[in-house]
Amino acid sequence: MQLPPLGLYVHLPWCERKCPYCDFNSHEREELPERAYIDALISDLRQELRGEQRHISSVFIGGGTPSLFGVNSLQRLLDALRSEADLAIDAEISMEANPGSVESSRLAGYAAAGVTRFSLGIQSFDNRALEALGRVHDADAARAALSAARQSGAQSFNLDLMHGLPAQELESGLADIRTAIAASPQHLSWYQLTIEPNTRFYREPPLLPVEETLADLEEQGSALLAGAGYRRYEVSAWAMPGYECRHNLNYWRFGDYLAIGAGAHGKVTSAAGEIVRYSKTRAPDDYLAQGGTLRRGLRSLDAADRRGEFMLNALRLESGFTLALFEERTGLPPTEITTLIEEQTHRGLLLKDSGTIRCTPLGRRFLDDLVGAFFSDGGRQA
Repeated sequence: MQLPPLGLYVHLPWCERKCPYCDFNSHEREELPERAYIDALISDLRQELRGEQRHISSVFIGGGTPSLFGVNSLQRLLDALRSEADLAIDAEISMEANPGSVESSRLAGYAAAGVTRFSLGIQSFDNRALEALGRVHDADAARAALSAARQSGAQSFNLDLMHGLPAQELESGLADIRTAIAASPQHLSWYQLTIEPNTRFYREPPLLPVEETLADLEEQGSALLAGAGYRRYEVSAWAMPGYECRHNLNYWRFGDYLAIGAGAHGKVTSAAGEIVRYSKTRAPDDYLAQGGTLRRGLRSLDAADRRGEFMLNALRLESGFTLALFEERTGLPPTEITTLIEEQTHRGLLLKDSGTIRCTPLGRRFLDDLVGAFFSDGGRQA
């Protein structure tokens, strides 16, 4: 079995304020233990790299709000990464950042330290929507952050934008898209607000737009983005040609990724073909007390897991996948899924075209049910 590409995910778990829709492992804290946490990350990184021979092709620093950490802290982390790991010369190094006077002023420093791509948590340019979402920035701060990203020296930046916001009307949602396009980001993540368990919005549901408004916003917003030259390459990801997020593409193509930081999740494939998922201690204080943590919650993927998880990721891509990629990334023969592919094609949920399998528009609407079929043992052909 050929080993897949390898990325690295780094989790920095603190934020200035916990948003009411957020179910990520993020925590409010005024004084950040920056030095101690970077020390723990470096220790964690060294443990992750033991016995690993592959080079790291991409890095994603997420949170929380990583941009709350100072430039010197990120410099120490990236210096350690370059020293300890076989980091590809052209590695994509992404970092999440939120609008704000402190964070925005640091973007040039992060870029000088080695960050090649910023992902800015804008969410909306409408002050009423930002207030409803519990964001700490306003529209002016969002525009300032975009300007700082353009001038930072980084190779590219992503603009994170949500739609289907509390009390959002069609025109205000489209206005967000037009403002985003005018900012000329190379990449745009545009996705609908969903209410997740263990969030304040789940306990106190806001009034959201009706389905008709959501459908119109999706259709008209997509047309605006396509007309501006952006290409949709994943369910919620749009990019100018050549600026697709390489780290996320590795996820969606069932690649491997190491994980460091409190609550980080990883996936690795062994030389023998075993595929394992794992996580790190979730509570930041516990993670710090351990000074970097060993893998926990290890789970070896069986055939049904491999089939289902591959499809869960690959069917999000507009380009779909090939049976050769399925075999390469899962270690399973194509016969594991050919029967189900034929069934779902007959139902109009999948399309086969020149050796590529991808979702139809109908399949996209019923993606959860479609993917669920591949987790069952019914996908195996005798």
